[in-house]
Amino acid sequence: MEFFTDFFVGPIMEMVKAPEFLAEVAIAGLMSGVMYSLVGLGFVLIFKASGIFNFAQGVMVLFAALNFVGLMDSGVHPIIAFVATLVIMTLLAIAIEKLVLRHLVNQSQLILFMSTIGIAFFLEGFGELIWGGNVRPLHVGIPDDVIFIANGSILIQEADLFAGVTAAFLVTVLALGFRYTAVGRALRAVADDHQAALSVGIPLNHIWIIVWAVAGFVALVAGIMWGTKLGVQFSISIVALKALPVLILGGFTSIPGAIIGGLIIGMGEKIAEVYWGALFGGAIEEWFAYIVALIFLLFRPQGLFGDKIIDRV
Repeated sequence: MEFFTDFFVGPIMEMVKAPEFLAEVAIAGLMSGVMYSLVGLGFVLIFKASGIFNFAQGVMVLFAALNFVGLMDSGVHPIIAFVATLVIMTLLAIAIEKLVLRHLVNQSQLILFMSTIGIAFFLEGFGELIWGGNVRPLHVGIPDDVIFIANGSILIQEADLFAGVTAAFLVTVLALGFRYTAVGRALRAVADDHQAALSVGIPLNHIWIIVWAVAGFVALVAGIMWGTKLGVQFSISIVALKALPVLILGGFTSIPGAIIGGLIIGMGEKIAEVYWGALFGGAIEEWFAYIVALIFLLFRPQGLFGDKIIDRV
């Protein structure tokens, strides 16, 4: 009975007594969730276009951030550094297609997945070789003041708001582009059937380069946002992998699923940390998303918006 009171009654009463604080926590969680959605979208684009779960996406976030902050520390203007890093990530996409993916066409999903693990370790080591392993502070002029709304009862960090709005804008643009542009239609065709797409003249290798380049752009934006908040360090790649539970929750093939899954995970882990953290010794944010993902794998493995798997015998 005591555990029931501590686990359910106590947190619910705290929420009811201080709804403004609950709103503040939920908004902070939504801002983090949009960032998860942005990285998750990079996973979804590559998975839909090539059927590959890109384990390297988190390290691509780190690699892009390392190049960006490294160029800035060398005296390059932030805008030029951004463009140069975008070129580097595009060249990386071309190299991955020509050196890895082209030679693995029609191979099993396990082999493709293992190849992305190899890419992840290569990028991590290559980035450290070029730029070193020290934590690098990143300052690009993002405001870091505090905003008070609702008559001063709700506090929001300007940096979180800026990151959330930027990520939401990019997620919206990418989602609309995937749905309404010619390249987006070609991506959907490739996602539905590689052989059929090839038969109507859609160049598979070009599509793969495009989606990996877009994933690199997404990784760059996410790396800048997290690097500004945490500093550019190798733990960023682990933070970015929080997008994996987002995909399990939303569905590996669903762009709306990546968005909604990110918002649910972001808000859920913040609320769990604040209201239930004391019961578990804190640090719920580190494992909350993975517990939710495990529950979904047990009861709805395709996610909220993923295609239902039907096995025919």
